[in-house]
Amino acid sequence: MKILLVAVNARYIHSNLAVYSLKAYAEAKLQETADVRDEKTHGLAGIHIELAEYTINQPLDDILMDIYRRKPDILCFSCYIWNIEYIEALARELGKLKPGMPIWLGGPEVSYDAEDVLGRLPMVKGVMKGEGEETFAGLCRIYQDIYGKQAVRSEETRREETLQSLEGIAFRTAGGEVRDNSWRQELDLNQVPFVYAQGHTVTHDFQNKIIYYESSRGCPFSCSYCLSSIDRRLRFRDPDVVRKDLQFFIDHEVPQVKFVDRTFNCRHEHAEAVWRYIAGHDKGITNFHFEVAADLLSEEEITLLTNMRPGLVQLEIGVQSTNPDTIREIRRTMDFERVRRAVSAVRNCGNIHQHLDLIAGLPYEDFGSFAKSFDDVYALKPEQLQLGFLKVLKGSYMEAHKEEYGLVYQSRPPYEVLYTRWLSYEDVIRLKGVEEMVEVYYNSRQFTYTLEMLEKRFSSAFTMYDELQWFYETHGYGGVQHKRSARYEILLEFIAVKCKEETEYFREILTYDYYLRENAKTRPEFAGEYRISRDRLRAFYEKEEKMREYLTEYGAYDRNQMRKMTHLEYFGQLGKCVLFDYRERNALSREARTCVVEFHP
Repeated sequence: MKILLVAVNARYIHSNLAVYSLKAYAEAKLQETADVRDEKTHGLAGIHIELAEYTINQPLDDILMDIYRRKPDILCFSCYIWNIEYIEALARELGKLKPGMPIWLGGPEVSYDAEDVLGRLPMVKGVMKGEGEETFAGLCRIYQDIYGKQAVRSEETRREETLQSLEGIAFRTAGGEVRDNSWRQELDLNQVPFVYAQGHTVTHDFQNKIIYYESSRGCPFSCSYCLSSIDRRLRFRDPDVVRKDLQFFIDHEVPQVKFVDRTFNCRHEHAEAVWRYIAGHDKGITNFHFEVAADLLSEEEITLLTNMRPGLVQLEIGVQSTNPDTIREIRRTMDFERVRRAVSAVRNCGNIHQHLDLIAGLPYEDFGSFAKSFDDVYALKPEQLQLGFLKVLKGSYMEAHKEEYGLVYQSRPPYEVLYTRWLSYEDVIRLKGVEEMVEVYYNSRQFTYTLEMLEKRFSSAFTMYDELQWFYETHGYGGVQHKRSARYEILLEFIAVKCKEETEYFREILTYDYYLRENAKTRPEFAGEYRISRDRLRAFYEKEEKMREYLTEYGAYDRNQMRKMTHLEYFGQLGKCVLFDYRERNALSREARTCVVEFHP
């Protein structure tokens, strides 16, 4: 009997930790009671669990054909807001192709309205609710028992009798009745095997993919928009086990490991132990990503973080809003002044990438309030500032209080806010434009110095992005896939309208930003004419080949090689000549090393 666990990820670089955990846990549990393993399939006698990962960007027919060719006896899908429509379409077609095959769904997108799911998908046998490891292992035992015995009674009768006693599921009986069993008690996280040691090699199965890892489950907070608030029972993996797992990632030189812990630093001793270990065993390759509450960071933790290798750690910090009424209403506990101090302390050391989040559409947050939240967070200068829009998740406190908030949201996933009592749909459209401008110009990290100077010409940073999005809209630039150089040209065009007398000054800053990141041998049109003559440029590199005054690390290279790996630019408005060195880049920002040279064109 083959059970196929299917994950449909948002992108190819993602992997689905859930299906790997289900497989590893179920095989471990079944092995405890099994006497024989099937050496041919490397599975347990009578049952073989197989994984299949796809993405929502693949043609649905391709996935449909692949699943069919795998010939599963039982099919299980991992469901989230980003893939539920895709999975429902697959389930409908597979129900036609293999009408007798049990199809099971699991995951956060189906756990909290299981009866509705079964009502609209008659080809689906059941739904696994909440944490799935023990429930899936139970299903495996049930089907293994049924398929492995000669039935005296009908297979369907025996299956239904056993399904009725299985916690954590809702299922459809042979007569079409939906039974919703009780929820299962949360699992001890230490019982879940380390999935990357279960026959999956990080150099093959997870090549070019982000590795996900959890050292804890549950969340101590009660944020009304988040399903993690439902699971308040915090559980941690044993510290010795975590250290062993971390060493596995380090030894295998995994490029990035993302911790899926909801608030990683909610227990100080746990966070410090992990951070001390990765700092002490770092090989200079692996990056670890953590979602943290910045206001919970202690002075000891900040000191520990700021002494790490640049790029070893990156932090994601959900601020969501700085409006006290909003924070209180969404049942968050956050001290923004402590957030400000912690984020600033980390930023000042320049070794850790920080990603800060805001959510538009929360209670008591109107357009003006969101603009202030934006300016408060933008002033902290994180490497990334994410403007998200409220997703009204099934089973959340926010969904239960939608009438009270005048909260109207899209019927289709990801159930994004349309408008609230405080924010109109016109406001949402406007904020969508701001979001795009922030993504294109701020989060790309390609316009750092230009934006820093430009925002001083506006009453606030939010106003600058708001006016920029309006400029895009009125000039027909929105909704177009622009080349990188075109983004510079459009920004310069915007500057020429808003700061006409400073156009040439900003042209030079834009040129500086451009060459700071790109060793371009074809000069972009917006930069204007190159001001250094060929003779003067040749003379500079000839002298540098002899003296090594500015390129001290280039001893093994001649003048022509040095010229290919660097760029020299004269800025008349700024009154200086700058050498860009692309061999030596900032480990965090990837900006080229720069130095001012004594040189005149």
